[in-house]
This record gives sequence, structure tokens and C-alpha cells, in this order.
Amino acid sequence: MAAASGSIRVQRCMVSPAGRHSASLIFLHGSGDSGQGLRTWIKQVLNQDLTFQHIKIIYPTAPPRPYTPMKGGISNVWFDRFKISNDCPEHLESINVMCKVLTDLIDDEVKSGIKKNRILVGGFSMGGCMAMHLVYRNHQDVAGVFALSSFLNKTSAVYQALQESDGVLPELFQCHGTADELVPHSWGEETNSVLKSLRVSTKFHSLPGVYHELSKAELEKLKSWILQKLPGEMEKQNE
Repeated sequence: MAAASGSIRVQRCMVSPAGRHSASLIFLHGSGDSGQGLRTWIKQVLNQDLTFQHIKIIYPTAPPRPYTPMKGGISNVWFDRFKISNDCPEHLESINVMCKVLTDLIDDEVKSGIKKNRILVGGFSMGGCMAMHLVYRNHQDVAGVFALSSFLNKTSAVYQALQESDGVLPELFQCHGTADELVPHSWGEETNSVLKSLRVSTKFHSLPGVYHELSKAELEKLKSWILQKLPGEMEKQNE
């Protein structure tokens, strides 16, 4: 099947639900990682796979591309950045291409019978930023979005899109370590407060002493939120 953006089609690692598939979760890795790498990392932190009775988890891998912060070196990144800073322009051209590529993933789930409002999108670090672009600029009808150790640039296109939106917006779940030296906690906080001012319902969890990493407490909180947004059949009395 042809991708919307030409020949780019992302590799994906999947974790099937234990029971009947009625919802899907797209989890985007950070820069330089892979879908399989993120799944393995989560497994190490939790001492088990992240699994659900009714939710399929999709861990896509960003296609390799030149990455400016690595002096143009090739890396598995969702988009390019001029630098790792919240105070510079976004590399919108590369972000927009990947929004089209990841829309194919969402479309595939819908074609397989999953409703848009039964799909969650999120990620770690750059993956969380990508998820916010994908959802708030292109797919405001999904169940929600999560961003772990992530930030948006001060002049983000996400903010501009939300200023022009008047519909109900997907809820945002955000976590950030207070000891993060790569993406300062203050960048995550600022992103959260701007989104809140643009009518996004948000949950922001500060993680004391946590660096730029996944923590067990954070993943347990995330799992609870996922089940709240995508309840199983037993909890869904209306279906």
C-alpha cells in the first residue's frame, strides 16, 4: 500500500493485546533510538512488557536522516532540529513530512476497525514532541496524547494551530524529571502552561531526581492514564 508521503513507510514493532483488540496506542521513541529499542527499555524499567488486555501497542522506528545537532550525521530521528533549544525556529519541513508518514499508521488502525477516539499517540523526548505535532495539528479527534521528557519550541506551529481551533481538544499527559539536563524541566513546564492557556486539558507530573530517562513510577502513572482514556469492554457500558 502506498504511503501518503511517497516511499517512506516506517518499520514498526508491535505488542498485541492479550484479548480482543478494541483500541490502539502509538508510542514514539526518542532521537537515535528505535521502536524495538523503546520496547526493550520499557521492559527493563518495568521488568516486563507494557501490555494490555484490549490495546495493541505500536512502536514505530523513525527513518534514518541527517540530523543537524549531530553535525549532519545520520540518525533515527522523527525530524531535524536547528539545535536542541526551545528558543529557535522549528524545522517544519521535516516535521510536516513525518506528520504525513505517521498519519498512515493512524489510518491503518482505522481501516482495521479501530475508531479514531480509541487511538492514543505519545512518545519520549523527541517522540513526545512529534506526537503533539501529529495530534494537535492533524488529528484532534484521537483519544489523547502523552509526552514524556518533551518540549515544544516557544514559537511552535502547535500553538498556532491551537489558536485557530475551536473544537474539543485531546487531553495531554505529561511527565518530566526535575534533574533532566538534556531537556530542562522548565521547558516541559513552559510547554504545559502554554498548552493549558490554549484550552488543552493537561496533567503534568514532575518526577523528583529523575534525569532524561524513563522511570518506573512514570510508566505506572502512564499506564493508569492510558486505561482511563481507553477503558476495556467491561468498563464501556455504552458499547
